[in-house]
Formats: sequence, structure tokens, C-alpha cells
Amino acid sequence: MKEALSLVQRLSAHPDSRCWFVCWSPSGTLLASCGGDKAVRIWGREGDSWVCKSVLQDGHQRTVRKVAWSPCGNYLASASFDATTCIWKKKNDDFESLTVLEGHENEVKCVAWAPSGNLLATCSRDKSVWVWEVDEEDEYECVTVMNSHTQDVKHVAWHPTQELLASASYDNNICIYKEEDDDWERKATLQGHTSTVWSLSFDAAGQRLASCSDDRTVKIWKEYPNESGQAGDLSWKCICTLSGYHGRAVYDVAWCRLTGALATASGDDAVRVFKEDETADPDQPVFSVAAQVTKAHNQDVNCVAWNPKEAGLLASCSDDGDIAIWRFQEED
Repeated sequence: MKEALSLVQRLSAHPDSRCWFVCWSPSGTLLASCGGDKAVRIWGREGDSWVCKSVLQDGHQRTVRKVAWSPCGNYLASASFDATTCIWKKKNDDFESLTVLEGHENEVKCVAWAPSGNLLATCSRDKSVWVWEVDEEDEYECVTVMNSHTQDVKHVAWHPTQELLASASYDNNICIYKEEDDDWERKATLQGHTSTVWSLSFDAAGQRLASCSDDRTVKIWKEYPNESGQAGDLSWKCICTLSGYHGRAVYDVAWCRLTGALATASGDDAVRVFKEDETADPDQPVFSVAAQVTKAHNQDVNCVAWNPKEAGLLASCSDDGDIAIWRFQEED
């Protein structure tokens, strides 16, 4: 069995600009993209091709770095270098700006919704991670500010089922947070990368976390009961490092919740898909390249995202302003 990545379509998403991030809606029917042109675009399928359904403009004064869908699919959050996070509400086929979250001192680098949809996390170059609570009236309130990193925080990611939050930073570290008695606390610091950690992705069960870095590696971390036996404290250990595959920084990693395939986006312009050896010891996993496209884009690949409903459908985006839609499949 040989696997292949075949191009389905290439979209000029943010022309004359960078496309920073792509994110599939929970239903897998829409793809949101954002870029240096300060806009968010929503893409949908028409027949066999993907087309732009709407453009969300005037929400931000500067680059939009990341976008995130709420678990219900009715809201979209956009994080911008203008230090704000915009919340958009889906109205029929369009989106309207609902509210703007302010408070970070400078660039907001990432935004992510908790699986419940009641919490939102943001992180910034101001070194902080904020958690916001959402009520039934669509009112957002900051419930905590965590200053566990010593540098720019690049990414936040929620556990797929629990209210457990992970953040990645320019300080080379990953922090894990959990709420204890109405107070958010750092529960673990994962050290091992030797340069900026750009992105994080939990596996479907949330027992393992993949991280990618400027050090050109991907690391797989697994949660273990703490040896001291204290309840509540988490011990995450690095159980695998993928090195030697990427020619430059690894900017994104995405763990497919349907197939377990791991995709990466790199500064070497390539998109790669790794598969795990099913026969290996789960505490010492073995990953190998199942497919790769060396010139997936003309410039740095910033993001990879697996469709949550359609196995093998992968989106990537690049500094060249394009989005590429790929199909990862096993060939007989």
C-alpha cells in the first residue's frame, strides 16, 4: 500500500499577501482563511470546486493571524496583530461582527474555543494567555490571565474533551493549564524543543500532544500519572521526536481525528503526512513519512488542517497567498 497526496484545487485566497491560517468548520463544509490583507474569507464547495462565499472585512486594522470556529459552527473568532480578537456570528449565509475582545497589549497570535463552546483562549506577543467566558447573551468576560511564558506566545490549543489548555511559545516551552477551584493554573511545563514552538495538536483521544518547532522537529508528548502521586498534577513526557524530515522550521502540525495521520507545514515549502506504525509500543511510537509534496507552495507553508468529517481531505496555506486542498489516500 502506497499513500499519496494529490492536489484537489489551488485557491488564490489572499492575493498579494500572506495566507496565515486555515480552519475547517465543525461540519467540514466551510473553510475559513485569514491573512495579511486584514481579511477573513469563508470558502465553500460548489459542485466539484471550492469558492469564496464571503469576505469578512473591517473587523481588523492589521494582519489577521488565526481564525477559529466555535464547536457549534455558528461563531467565528479572528485574532489579529491589531491586539484584538473579533467574534463573528453566522447569519444565514453571511457573518456579522458581534463583539471585539480587547485587553492584550499587542499582537494576538492565536484564538481557540474550548470543546464546550463556553470558553475561549487567546494568546499574544505580550507573553500572556487569556481565558474568556461566554454566556447565553453572547457576552464575553475575561476570567483569567496567565503569565507562564517568558516570551511571545504563538499558539493555544484545547484538549478535545476536557477543559485543559496548552500553549506554545517563543521561549521554547509548552505550558499545560487546568482550572482548579475557579482558578486557572499552570499544571505542567513541557521542555525539549531548542527553539520557538510554533504549533500544537492533540490526538483524537487527547492522551497525546504533537508540537512543532523552529528547531525543525516534531515532538510527541504523552500524559502520565505523576510519579509523586499527587492528584491533579500532570506529567507529560516526550515519547518521540521526528527529526531529519524538515529542511526548515515546522510551522504547523495537525493530527487527523479520523485517521490518526499527522500532517506538517514547513518553511521548506513542503507538506508532509506521517503515519504511525500500528505495531509499535504506544509508549515508544514510530512515525514514518507516508506522503509528501516538496513544492506544495511557492513559499513557506504556514498551516495544515484536516477536514473533521471527510477523511483524508487536507487544506494548507502559504506566504504565497494561496490555499491548497489535498487528498491523502492509500493507493493500491
